[in-house]
Amino acid sequence: MYAIIETGGKQYRVSQGDILNVEKLEESGPVTFDKVLVISDGDKISVGQPYLASAKVTADVVGTGKGKKVLVFKMKPRKNFRKIRGHRQPYTSVKITGIQA
Repeated sequence: MYAIIETGGKQYRVSQGDILNVEKLEESGPVTFDKVLVISDGDKISVGQPYLASAKVTADVVGTGKGKKVLVFKMKPRKNFRKIRGHRQPYTSVKITGIQA
């Protein structure tokens, strides 16, 4: 059984027991994802228009962290202008505990 959920402007395919990194969430305990696009249970597939009304996916927060550093380098030739900026995107790790259709 798997589901496709939407959170943080991205879509994820999740199954029970999966651990995934999503955009930073403010909650620290159990989390419920209500924006469920698709649920598949073997050969039976339910597709929402755009979301399934009664479906939800529950998860527990495992931890938070920061991603790898992305360097942004700006340069203008012949002007002696160089600028380096770094960015680390924060994320929240969640473990999927249940899928309710």
